[in-house]
Amino acid sequence: MDTKIEKKKGIKPKHIAIVSAILLFLYFIGYLAFSDSGATLNVEKDKLTISTTINDKFNDYISISGLVKPISTVYLDAYEGGRVLEILIEEGSMVKKGDIILKLENRELYGQILNSETNLAIKQNDLRQTQINFESKRIGGQKSLLESQYQLKKAKRKFEQYQALYKDELIAGEEFLQAEEGYELAQKNHEVNKFQTKQDSLLNTTSIKELVKDLARMKQTLSMEYERIENLNVKAPIDGQLGLLDAELGKQIGRGQSIAQINVLTDFKIESTVDEHYIDRIKKGLTGTFERGDTSYGVTLKKVYPEVREGKFKIDMVFSGDQPNNIRTGQNYYIKLQLGTPTEALLLTRGAFFQSTGGQWVYVIDASGSFALKRSVKIGKQNPKHYEVLEGLETGEQVIISGYDAFGESDKLILK
Repeated sequence: MDTKIEKKKGIKPKHIAIVSAILLFLYFIGYLAFSDSGATLNVEKDKLTISTTINDKFNDYISISGLVKPISTVYLDAYEGGRVLEILIEEGSMVKKGDIILKLENRELYGQILNSETNLAIKQNDLRQTQINFESKRIGGQKSLLESQYQLKKAKRKFEQYQALYKDELIAGEEFLQAEEGYELAQKNHEVNKFQTKQDSLLNTTSIKELVKDLARMKQTLSMEYERIENLNVKAPIDGQLGLLDAELGKQIGRGQSIAQINVLTDFKIESTVDEHYIDRIKKGLTGTFERGDTSYGVTLKKVYPEVREGKFKIDMVFSGDQPNNIRTGQNYYIKLQLGTPTEALLLTRGAFFQSTGGQWVYVIDASGSFALKRSVKIGKQNPKHYEVLEGLETGEQVIISGYDAFGESDKLILK
């Protein structure tokens, strides 16, 4: 008979291997199901800057630095070129309209004026000689006219006498014809003399008029050259403060060259530059404020310059009320320029994270405070203190706002 073999009871090694494999598989499945798939990074929480989102009024403004300038500046150019002979007023001094700032010397101009004066004298002599010649010719013409008129009267009288005698047949026909022809010749001669005298008068009158016009033009030219001499005295065109003065004794100044500027100190403006990011929102009429001591002062945007240089454009602001008592050209004011009216919004404190993300995502701390996850957000307007959050965050959530450069591509930060 066959002997019955009984199975041994208990856990065998193969059972342990199977169970271990099952547990390892379940752990792997659980890890995939419950752990974060992105990269994680351990960071020290006390080295982070954290801000809590709040609902509050968003004050839409930017902070800019403004430089006090005169309300207007007049640039003074040289009307006439020359060598600097004398400087009468120093840079920074107050001037009145008409004050001589400096004197120039131009010997070439002096020579031109001398030539013009000589030509004018010659033209005046020509005019006088022409007038004398005209008067002499006029007198001669009048004498000739009187003579022809006298001869005409004689010829007429003789003709009339011979005509009567001829009718009575007291003289021969030949004598009458000679008297008649002499009368006709005297008439024609008188007419020629009258025409000649009239033509000479018109011709001489025209010549004199032309000479007079030439003389007037030369006098005007000479007067303008005298003005050029006067322009060698560089004068202040307005009241103000003499600013930049680019002149030294003996220096040659070219015609039209900029010499100085005069600052009008009856009022002031504030010049500033603004980042081109705001170019579509900066418009004439915007208002702003700045603090000086314990007093707040208001300004109004007067002018926006369209040219952008090195990512900035220039604006001019004027005071909308009182000015500081000790205001001076060159002072700096820090101005809050209002871009719009305050509105209710979800606010997040400004931070260095924006340079890394461009405001497209942030690290939001979990309610447990033990880790932070990357989350997409949408940032709207910004002012020097806050960002306006449009999407992605809720009120009371904590956000890491310090720089993200050290976090690399981590999706999760473990806070320790």
